[in-house]
Amino acid sequence: MRHVISILIENEAGALSRVVGLFSQRGYNIDSLTVAPTDDATLSRCTILTSGDKSEAEQITKQLHKLVCVYRVSLLDEAEGGIEREMVLVKVSTPNRNVRDEVKSLADIFNAKIIDVNAEIFTLEYVGNSDETDNFISTICKLAEVIEVVRSGVLGIAKGTHYMKP
Repeated sequence: MRHVISILIENEAGALSRVVGLFSQRGYNIDSLTVAPTDDATLSRCTILTSGDKSEAEQITKQLHKLVCVYRVSLLDEAEGGIEREMVLVKVSTPNRNVRDEVKSLADIFNAKIIDVNAEIFTLEYVGNSDETDNFISTICKLAEVIEVVRSGVLGIAKGTHYMKP
């Protein structure tokens, strides 16, 4: 089972290394990792996608709470009231008008944006949850030659009035 863990950590050298080290020491894999500063310059928000059973996810969150550099930890599984999104950039070959028209049509259907165009290549941007992103990529692969795919990794936030502040 997949789990999205959101962490507020100190925005300083070594903090992310300690978080990642905790996963490594305990033999847990990180499927995706995103980190960026928050509106408070002293803190960063780290979102980690990992897999395992519910007890493993709870154990990880308990261990993360013990790290000095960690302020808050939240498990943001969609089934329990979390929202997740992932962005993907896909560069596809568009050698002729038929392929270009099909790619444009697919972009409209998926509500994707064409963000760069030249005579031979389109670059598309798509945002959705991980399953939707996987579906978009597999569908575009059937229409055109995919040259490059870049995924942001999962971002997560709690629904409603729940929020993370230090």
